[in-house]
Amino acid sequence: MPHLHLGVFFTGVGPQLLWTEPDFAAHTHIDTFIATVKTLERGLFDAFFLGEGLRVRENRGRVYDLDVAGRPDAITQLAALAAETERIGLVATQNTTYNFPADLARRLASLDLISGGRAGWNIVTTDNAWTGENFRNGGWLAHERRYERAGQFVEAAKALWAGGTVERHTDLVDFTATSTVPGTRPVLFQAGDSDGGRDLAARHADVVFSANTDYDKAVAYAADLRKRLASYGRSADSLRILPGASVVLGDTPAEAAEKARWIEREQTTGPRALAFLEQYWGKDLSGYDPDGPLPDIEPSDGELDPSRGTIPIEFRTGKLERIAGWRRLGLSIRETVVKVNPRHSSFVGTPGQIADEWARYVTTRAVDGFNILPQRLPGTVEDIVDKLVPELQERGVYRTAYEGTTLREHLELP
Repeated sequence: MPHLHLGVFFTGVGPQLLWTEPDFAAHTHIDTFIATVKTLERGLFDAFFLGEGLRVRENRGRVYDLDVAGRPDAITQLAALAAETERIGLVATQNTTYNFPADLARRLASLDLISGGRAGWNIVTTDNAWTGENFRNGGWLAHERRYERAGQFVEAAKALWAGGTVERHTDLVDFTATSTVPGTRPVLFQAGDSDGGRDLAARHADVVFSANTDYDKAVAYAADLRKRLASYGRSADSLRILPGASVVLGDTPAEAAEKARWIEREQTTGPRALAFLEQYWGKDLSGYDPDGPLPDIEPSDGELDPSRGTIPIEFRTGKLERIAGWRRLGLSIRETVVKVNPRHSSFVGTPGQIADEWARYVTTRAVDGFNILPQRLPGTVEDIVDKLVPELQERGVYRTAYEGTTLREHLELP
């Protein structure tokens, strides 16, 4: 029977984390990360993922103070965690658009070496000029070419990990470098929901993230990805599919449902709700009551700034029609944002219910596991390890001990 593979994605930005919780662990303190990763290792998780932003986010030209700022570089932080753990994989989100191939390949190989083969690279792209300004490259890469550069970047990194001197001379990747770290190669992760992302994953990734947690969509996504794998001469077993998802556990279905409603509302604080609408109105809305009706002023004429990178691309056009639809809902500002703001899907129920559901997903190979986005720390992680993991083990779909020492072995990759 196939094993369910689990990771935790610690994004650090966005509304999924309940910063206002009185027992929320300090988010810029290394002890928080050490405690979290040790709990996950106790729960036999495959990997711990660190998200990373390359520029502090802004709203209306000012630092967006509702997200954390000042977290250390992901590879540096994971190197510290490698010394505190023995088995769990350590995955760094690193951008192919604004890094340099030879430098990043060396740093990732170094993390893999010092962790004993536990490093992973979450490959991401971006085209927004806002981030690029921090690299003196604002707006230099067209949106449609970001995966083209990513493909060239990853191919160059893989060549460096194979050893020797590597040369690349294109308009997107141009360097000559000699490998300096002995033969080691991190596990490659990639978020592949778009057509370009799926293709990049099929060509290069060992693990792919997706937003397809609905069972039928997960089945269709897996079929599409495995077809793409075959076109690149790769076996269906050479890639693991781990959709991103949240988990809400309760002792009864009713308790879990009530907790999920509470979390959803707490994630959308009043200031967050106003900041979300300010992107659409293009105006200062701080004087409005988040629990009152939508603003009675007209929004600015322009569409949303495509350089911001804080909302999905499909939400950046059709602004006036979208706002008109929100007004027809007749909800308060906060209620509107709770309803319309895109968020990751949640599995809500008792540990037994969710274990049954996940067993179905993995035994039919709709997915190979899940990459979990916690809402509370340490609460969400502790609940999953102490309550859900034993139920999965009882159903025979989750390991009872680590069987290897490397991340590749945990994921049962060829």
